[in-house]
Amino acid sequence: MGAATARTSKDESPRGPHGAADLPSVTVTSYNLEIRDQDGFIGDKASRSAFIDHLDALRSHLRKNGDDPLDGDTAAISKKELDALLREGDVREAALVLSAIEGFAQSLAFVIRRFVKVKSWSAVERIVVGGGFRDSRIGELAIGRAGIILHTDGVAIDLVPISHHPDEAGLVGSAHLAPPWIFGAYDSIVAVDIGGSNIRAGIIELRQDKAPDLSRARVWESELWRHADDEPSREEAIKRLGKMLNEQIRKAEKAGLKVAPFIGVGCPGLIEPHGRIDRGAQNLPGNWESSRFNLVDSIREMAPEIGGHETQIAMHNDAVIQGLSEMPAMQDIKHWAVLTIGTGLGNASYENRTKPRPKKD
Repeated sequence: MGAATARTSKDESPRGPHGAADLPSVTVTSYNLEIRDQDGFIGDKASRSAFIDHLDALRSHLRKNGDDPLDGDTAAISKKELDALLREGDVREAALVLSAIEGFAQSLAFVIRRFVKVKSWSAVERIVVGGGFRDSRIGELAIGRAGIILHTDGVAIDLVPISHHPDEAGLVGSAHLAPPWIFGAYDSIVAVDIGGSNIRAGIIELRQDKAPDLSRARVWESELWRHADDEPSREEAIKRLGKMLNEQIRKAEKAGLKVAPFIGVGCPGLIEPHGRIDRGAQNLPGNWESSRFNLVDSIREMAPEIGGHETQIAMHNDAVIQGLSEMPAMQDIKHWAVLTIGTGLGNASYENRTKPRPKKD
């Protein structure tokens, strides 16, 4: 293997309302970390497409002897179908899927070993794994197996599946971006999660009466649009997002929720303090990295007020926000990280501001 190089945002500690390193309860020590070797980006070895590649390579070997137990294109097999093969398939079908899980787990462990060689990840004690791939039995088994591989190799890092549904974690984490004044006067916020395949907008109930640390925050309602199926232009995607936002706000206010004039936004890529996306948004429809496009300004134009008050917006990388949803459960350690396995491999690392709490028995 060639020597690896690592890159993160141009400003390691950006100052400003968007993409900030200093958040109310944590310091984001890195995100969107890009490590290259002679094969390209290391993270590509642990994306959902990498799992498909593992499975397809196994099938290719079996097809040479006419022994492939599966039919059709590998990429067209859904997570649910693969899960069903594990539970209900014959021995050869289940064994084939398990073999792909093993290969992917080895790749995931390899990626983590390379990440922890970077300064911002060197002290990480626990990694939360989210993303759409986690929402499957094959994903859970791959995460568990990668954790065993790391421990047997002497890498003392725990891997845990994210506790919220991955689709909801990307919204719930926005509660940890909200400024303190919100929590005394409002019971809910608006959140947006923009991904390489989907855009989701929803209302987050803070539920501070049940848990002041936001550990009981939840999605009250949300709308999902799979933009990858429609292949819209950037302008069409933004317009659709605006409709989703205003409909969610209308429903929440009609139901009697006290919706804060605040929108938390998660988006792929490196986020500049003024709200422009520097790089990393190549899977979104159209060019979101243009110097003439500002996502924050576009959202503000579509939802200038909430409840008669001017809307405030905080935007960060989507993996950062998904990881923040798990922050209340990370208080027994100092350094932790998140990996999101989906269209690509999202990542972020954190340092808690408070002293670690003793672990509960």
